[in-house]
Amino acid sequence: MLEVENLEKSFGNYKAVDNVSFEIPEGKILGLIGQNGAGKTTTFRLILDFLKPDKGSILWNNEPVTKEIYNQIGYMPEERGLYPKETVENQLIYFAALRGMKRKDASDRIDQWMKDFQVKGKRTDKLKNLSKGNQQKVQLIATLLHEPKLVILDEPFSGLDPVNASILKDAIINLKSQGASVIFSSHNMDNVEQISDHLVMLKSGKMVLNGEIHQIRESFGRTQLLLEAPITKESLLAVDGVLEVKQKEDRYFEIKLRDESVGHEIFNLANVDNYIPVFSQQPPTLEEIFKMKAGAPNE
Repeated sequence: MLEVENLEKSFGNYKAVDNVSFEIPEGKILGLIGQNGAGKTTTFRLILDFLKPDKGSILWNNEPVTKEIYNQIGYMPEERGLYPKETVENQLIYFAALRGMKRKDASDRIDQWMKDFQVKGKRTDKLKNLSKGNQQKVQLIATLLHEPKLVILDEPFSGLDPVNASILKDAIINLKSQGASVIFSSHNMDNVEQISDHLVMLKSGKMVLNGEIHQIRESFGRTQLLLEAPITKESLLAVDGVLEVKQKEDRYFEIKLRDESVGHEIFNLANVDNYIPVFSQQPPTLEEIFKMKAGAPNE
């Protein structure tokens, strides 16, 4: 388990990380979100002991992160760090050996990893001869080849097409099933919502969200309503507590409510002949919550 307690880090007068605390049990995935400059990468660098915190503690299975523990960590930075003029196999073996893995064991596993990630290219190819997406897959293999127990991925989906993003999501879920603790950052809220068990959002270094995604969404109330019914946009806007109505098709509406109790009145209004084709009242999406919190004052 990774435990981060009351973490703080300043650079001069700028506080990059301000009293951040969370934990990631074995076999769980934590999504770390926030705008650019929110403190996500600094938090990763503190966990990895690249930076020393001003205050707070970071423990892996109740121990500080030492060199031996670092060999149990897989880290993929946002700025990719492979060598374009070197072959795929040479650098995969090299990075695995840096984490304490025997070179033969690393070499024996490369073909299966490349198959699992559907890398289009050979292990003897120079990295520069692969497409950007396949280079990114090789970078991820370099992160995972030594079978780490803690995996840290900084913007792993950046630049990936939907097919390759799906392969990466499956890989992250597979890490979870093998008992690894995973923390990743992303600006794609759909990816975060689909694979994360827990969510932390930073704003100006402070935590503004911390909890399970389902609980966070529900805490904002079921204020989003999808409705299909023989009713007009004008009649919906006339309901007290309806903030916005978007008409998608003839009788299909997306409605934003002041609070979830307004849904009862809309249900009664739309309930013609005891039948409503579509009535789905949901909490805001993670993307909508992100926008709300990013624009709100720090809490």
